[in-house]
Amino acid sequence: MPDSTLPPVEELLSIAVGALGGSDRPGQITMVKAVQQAIDASEHLAVQAGTGTGKSLAYLVPSIRHAMESDSPVVVSTATIALQRQLVDRDLPRLAETLGKDLPHEPTFAILKGRRNYLCRYKVTAGWPEEEQDQLFDPREVSATGRMVQRIQEWAEETTTGDRDELVPGVNEQAWRQYSVSAKECLGAQRCPSGAECFAEQAKARAGEVDVVVTNHALLAIDAMEGMAILPDHDVVVVDEAHELVDRVTSVVTDELSEASVSLAVRRVGRLIEQPIADQLMEAGEDLKALLEAAPPGRIDVLPEVLGLTLALVRDSAARCITAMGPRGADKDDPDKAGQRKAAFTALDEVHDTAVRMLEAYGHASEVDRAEVVWLDGSTDRRPATLRVAPLSVGGMLRDKLFGERTVVLTSATLALGGTFDGLAAQWGLGDKGWTGIDVGSPFDHPRAGILYVAKHLPQPGRDGLPQAYVDEIAELIEAAGGRTLGLFSSMRAAKAATEALRDRLDVPLLCQGDDSTMLLVKQFAEDEATCLFGTLSLWQGVDVPGPSLRLVIIDRVPFPRPDDPLTSARQRHVMAKGGNGFMAVAANHAALLLAQGAGRLLRAQDDKGVVAVLDPRLATARYSGFLLNSLPPFWRTSDPAVVRTALNRLTG
Repeated sequence: MPDSTLPPVEELLSIAVGALGGSDRPGQITMVKAVQQAIDASEHLAVQAGTGTGKSLAYLVPSIRHAMESDSPVVVSTATIALQRQLVDRDLPRLAETLGKDLPHEPTFAILKGRRNYLCRYKVTAGWPEEEQDQLFDPREVSATGRMVQRIQEWAEETTTGDRDELVPGVNEQAWRQYSVSAKECLGAQRCPSGAECFAEQAKARAGEVDVVVTNHALLAIDAMEGMAILPDHDVVVVDEAHELVDRVTSVVTDELSEASVSLAVRRVGRLIEQPIADQLMEAGEDLKALLEAAPPGRIDVLPEVLGLTLALVRDSAARCITAMGPRGADKDDPDKAGQRKAAFTALDEVHDTAVRMLEAYGHASEVDRAEVVWLDGSTDRRPATLRVAPLSVGGMLRDKLFGERTVVLTSATLALGGTFDGLAAQWGLGDKGWTGIDVGSPFDHPRAGILYVAKHLPQPGRDGLPQAYVDEIAELIEAAGGRTLGLFSSMRAAKAATEALRDRLDVPLLCQGDDSTMLLVKQFAEDEATCLFGTLSLWQGVDVPGPSLRLVIIDRVPFPRPDDPLTSARQRHVMAKGGNGFMAVAANHAALLLAQGAGRLLRAQDDKGVVAVLDPRLATARYSGFLLNSLPPFWRTSDPAVVRTALNRLTG
């Protein structure tokens, strides 16, 4: 029975903060009350909580209280492994110990990931099937993968969780796929000889018995949209790092088709069907390969006749293979044969269903009726040319499958773009649903602690690489800061160009993303105050370096998506066809989100001070500049380079 005698959420928060050696934070108190109110009223809530607010505690305390009161778990979803580990290894253990004496029992928690993230015990022993070995073109890569396979085999003898993230150092995808299965490939615990000791099933069982289940956005999407019932029954979801929800969900529902995926299906079907039928699918894959290698990469708005015929050939050949396989439940008493058949059916289904989906993406009456976009990614040294298909919007799916069934709390340091939640709410599909958005602020005094410098005197960025004026400006800023600089660039080419131009010019160590693993580079950057680190997208959101090692964040240009990006350009055009402002709804929202994330790297602790320098003058002069500026923290603003250099000199002594 629900327990209505639990302490109020404010009291629980006070107990937790006191026990953990913290102090009252107004934003945290506001957030914890808002989350509790949303849970009580069964309404959706979006909370922007700046760095230092203590948002994890602010949503965990009411979540734990609700789990106790309702006797059902709360699901907390994050975008990154780092935050999952922070919650499971640090925040939840400390909170459970602190609140245990004031609640009916000590709160319990577990982490749950997709089945692909766990070692498959049966696949380790059965040795089926060989995965994608023909895609490893470089003999050195084959050798490296072989060593990784050996490490997995050794680790399999000692691991108690089978969790891939516990295998350090990590292994590449080709090696890991030898010993993991997707949910569709899995035989099921009842039929699998290793079902009783399955790592994925054990993790799922643990999740069904705890108060808080920590998962990721991808698994949350699969559970909600594909009806697989991976997560235990729950009525409240907390989505942390909610600014990444749409991209993560889009990745889950994006399908791809290439000669490699067709070849995998042919190999898996192997000797299970008559060779001439398998040969038809192989020939269709070869036709697809020849066509894709000759075609220009990019968005495919109108289906070319030859592509339509080739996709139909792939579809029909896969269908004949599926029919030739016979009933899906055959060989259930022979696990080895059943495993091979399940793997073959999975690969064939993916090829067939993706071809069908791509063909059905066309034939709409107008642009307004278009629901999906198809595009071609050209071949590289590592992978063949690949067709992809993705929805133009995931808002409808989220509205029906995620928000329709339960109360959802969405939080991040960056949600109010242009000063409003409406942009992201529309992408989430919350437009016509009952929801509330609040900004609980930040404990940082942004106007006193930070300067936003926009270099209005510089030329607008062009397409011909990093202008010399930008290189000179970067050099002057770094010299004034004495190093201590994180350079965030819109492309890897620009980051490398700046590094090459400045390494011999500056007297401080200069690291560039790609020189080593990103984790090691960030560690080196944090430990040596004079060091600078240049990089691209993953650094915009993934760097947390409090203290004197970071006094200057340089952003080379407003991070609009590339004009030729197939998905974002198609989404922009679709919004325009429906009468909206495609540029603001898609491109400007994208840029505002990344700008805010990048600027958020500067202040990570109460004593931090510094400058965010944006070299792109459009942030001050373009018609959309107000929207972008309103998405950023309220730093003191200037466009005077002398003022900024003086401030940096003063900061670094």
